[in-house]
Amino acid sequence: MKMIRCPMPRTILVVDDDPHIRQLLVFALDKAGLAAIEADDGESALAIAAAQSPDLVILDINMPRMDGLEACRRLRAARGEGRNVPILFLSSRDDEIDRVLGIELGADDYVVKPFSPREVVARVMAILRRTAAHAPEVETGRDLIHGRLRLDLDGWRASWNAADVPLTVTEFQLVRLLASVPTKVFSRDAIIDGLHGPGFAVTDRTIDSHIRNLRAKFAALGGVDLIETRAGIGYRLGACAGA
Repeated sequence: MKMIRCPMPRTILVVDDDPHIRQLLVFALDKAGLAAIEADDGESALAIAAAQSPDLVILDINMPRMDGLEACRRLRAARGEGRNVPILFLSSRDDEIDRVLGIELGADDYVVKPFSPREVVARVMAILRRTAAHAPEVETGRDLIHGRLRLDLDGWRASWNAADVPLTVTEFQLVRLLASVPTKVFSRDAIIDGLHGPGFAVTDRTIDSHIRNLRAKFAALGGVDLIETRAGIGYRLGACAGA
């Protein structure tokens, strides 16, 4: 008899100092077929992430010992796979400063408390779909090249003039969207739909923060013309010729 191997469930690290919230999210994730592990503060989250390499981290901003913003900063600064793990922030208040700062530190998405566990799971699934090894529209073995920009579509890697550029999932997806039609100017609404799908509540400031992050990362390698701004319209891919 031929044995059929079942795929391992994706692992989600849930980080929150409130055990009730952790319990709600773990239950909801389990119902969605995802494996959940828990941490109650930022320090524990870093240790668990290093040891178990989760596929995504749900990270509360306000926690004792080490808050979510600092934990995110350290995850992104770490070497190895942990620096690229997708991060979904939980915020206890609808504070745009916290949300924008979280995005600028490298978060992929955020949810404001109080929230529906179904909404959190929906956002987790949306991020995981974007990290799938073979997205439906990607042709296996193809790189997307524009000037000095190269995107490895299967490996989810970006490089500038042969130097690797560490991007979050959302940042990679955003560059890929712009590069898919380099002559097109994408409105912020079109970018939001392309990243999250219709109906996701994401502000223009969030998109602007992702753009600012991308520009800073590529500019450090000479990629000062990665993205062009068209005032009153949106963004398009730049010439990518370098400084």
